[in-house]
Amino acid sequence: MIPFAVLFVLSVFPFVLAAPQPQPSPDTIHVPLLRRNPHNVEDLPKALAALKGKYGIGSTTKKRAGNSASIPITDEQNDSSYSGEITIGTPPQTFQVILDTGSADLWVVTTSCTACTSDMTTFDPSKSSTYKVSNSQLTITYGSGSVKGTAAQDSVGFGGFSVPGQVFMSATTVVDNLLAPGVSGIIGLGFQPISSLQTSPFWETLYNSNMLAEPLFGFYLERWVTSSTVITDAPGGSLTLGGTNTSLYTGNIEYIDMPSGSTPSYWFQQVSTITVQGKTLQISSSQGLAAIDTGTTLIGAPTSIVSEIWAAVSGAEALSGQYAGMYAFPCTTSVTVSISFGGTDWPMSSDDMNLGEFGTNSAGTPMCVGGIFDIGSTVGTGSGVPSWVVGDTFLKNVYTVFRANPASVGFAALASGLDTTSITGTNGLPFPTPTTSSTLSSHKSLSASLVAFVTLLVGYVLVL
Repeated sequence: MIPFAVLFVLSVFPFVLAAPQPQPSPDTIHVPLLRRNPHNVEDLPKALAALKGKYGIGSTTKKRAGNSASIPITDEQNDSSYSGEITIGTPPQTFQVILDTGSADLWVVTTSCTACTSDMTTFDPSKSSTYKVSNSQLTITYGSGSVKGTAAQDSVGFGGFSVPGQVFMSATTVVDNLLAPGVSGIIGLGFQPISSLQTSPFWETLYNSNMLAEPLFGFYLERWVTSSTVITDAPGGSLTLGGTNTSLYTGNIEYIDMPSGSTPSYWFQQVSTITVQGKTLQISSSQGLAAIDTGTTLIGAPTSIVSEIWAAVSGAEALSGQYAGMYAFPCTTSVTVSISFGGTDWPMSSDDMNLGEFGTNSAGTPMCVGGIFDIGSTVGTGSGVPSWVVGDTFLKNVYTVFRANPASVGFAALASGLDTTSITGTNGLPFPTPTTSSTLSSHKSLSASLVAFVTLLVGYVLVL
């Protein structure tokens, strides 16, 4: 069992979830992903701590009738995170939330939030006729702070579906810089066992209530990391609930069941090999358990494996101090990486492996930070603690399907010539026009690019 890293004071919750009622939606809905303003590079050590807290790293302790909906996603700050639009309350209030398969709770900031900035959209419980609050206080702690709030219940809408009695946390205290501007919270897309609220996640409620056409959801994540400008928010892809979008991939979806003996909590896969610059590393079963996580941007792996990975890249060097665990390599080097989970060897774009220029080495060579970092050697006890966290650095390169029954993750090759602006929905959910905030230098700006890593503060705030 993964040890809890939260202070959880929650009495028996007095609410019962009602069956979700999807709105009439004969066509596919495509929801854009947003890209948010970057955090500072100095926040990186906090992000590392948050990641380890979320996953307990270093701790010792039948065919269904229903609908499907394709939800537009927003790309935040050149691939740092991906978000989608939800509604809460009656009448509905709209919020942008991080889409996170590495957690299982929904929370949003409220008008009572004591540290929220003016650019955050906050939920006002007094304006919802269906809002119910308990006396249960919840504190979720992570590496650099905490989120505090109250367990509550209200109508939640997402992608044309509605759950009249979804349990969520009304956040009243949020640590500074936890959320990017414009983002109001997180919607967890993992399994109930990792829910701090001890409740069924939104997607799982739909599935258990027989409301999804298929017991799965599929992600396509857009790439803006190569843009020469900082994109505040832009079209980011599509999340399809209850089905897949066949226009976004080619060939078959290769499903691989969760590793034998693992209980669905995170979306687990077993890394079998990783190939770097043509050199293939075999990964033992004891070091290969991976959480497939849309809530983070990078790839984290055990110390010994990360050392081997970067040893295969000529001129790569380990960084130290507050950047310990990360590696830099000559910016002129194209780093080629592919990963296999026991089937196809899936390649990644070299663009996703380059987070931007860090500085120069002793010889004056410009050095760029790599997209695979050292997650640590101690990964806790039991079978439920992953050794790897495989985030958007990899997921942008494939179409990913998360299937509840049988519990598995599937990958497929992306369709050629994908253009997010060509994806159109029918339920009034348009993709945003890309918004720029500044121009980058010829090398990608480290402070902008490393926001991908800093968003672990967002994606991993909901710890076990």
